Amino acid sequence: MTSETELLSLLRRAADALERLAPRAAPPLDLEAADCFVFAPPSGLTPVPRVNRVDFELLRGIDRSRDILLDNTERFAAGLPANNALLWGARGMGKSSLVKAVHAKVNSSRGERTALKLIEVHREDIDDLPQLMTMLRDLPCPILLFCDDLSFDHDDTSYKSLKAALDGGVEGRPENVLFYATSNRRHLLPRNMMENEQSTAINPSEAVEEKVSLSDRFGLWLGFHKCSQDDYLAMVDGYLAAAGIDLDPAEMRRDALEWSTTRGSRSGRVAYQFVTDLAGRLGRSLTR
Repeated sequence: MTSETELLSLLRRAADALERLAPRAAPPLDLEAADCFVFAPPSGLTPVPRVNRVDFELLRGIDRSRDILLDNTERFAAGLPANNALLWGARGMGKSSLVKAVHAKVNSSRGERTALKLIEVHREDIDDLPQLMTMLRDLPCPILLFCDDLSFDHDDTSYKSLKAALDGGVEGRPENVLFYATSNRRHLLPRNMMENEQSTAINPSEAVEEKVSLSDRFGLWLGFHKCSQDDYLAMVDGYLAAAGIDLDPAEMRRDALEWSTTRGSRSGRVAYQFVTDLAGRLGRSLTR
């Protein structure tokens, strides 16, 4: 016959086993470790001590978009109304660089005030975005969520999670959270996906509206288009000056244009790649 002591011991072992099986409670979010983080689902944030970014002043050929996004971000950081932003258009024209540069620019002018936090959300983690926003809702600092190269493929339904997060459901989007995304597509979804929905739906126009309405959640649309030759050369000149490389203007123009011709495009990314190659050949380092 089992004694009372043996029974208590058995119950303790059972309780310990159940505790080990139960999921651990998520640790509280600590945003003091850095100004930039990467979201690690389901509830973690990995601090980024050194952000890979370009100085705000080096972004050339996108002046209008640059100023609009900076103004929107400054208003948000100051506690004023601001819009979610979608930066869309040509590849390599500084969409993601602009978001990171604006974040640094805003924080450089905030002084002793609470820093604006930047949290990168990977495309594959969009499904967890509503939960992340709930976790961030009561934190005492402005938070900018950023998703680079956002788009959705055929049969991908995770865009519905993004729509829910941007709308915020019955509670609304948290006042201390703003969402910026970059994409090569203006409507984030491939055209054939919308056409397939249109051809199979009972009401084709409603099916297309469902897909296009995702972009409508972004109050601010900023288009990035291929740059002119003069803008491209100005980008190269700016990067050379920042790196302290003095090159004959005629030689720089010839080599930079030849580089862009071999790449088949002109963009800020191509300009930086040219300067990187040149600095390497000259034995110089680039500071970013």
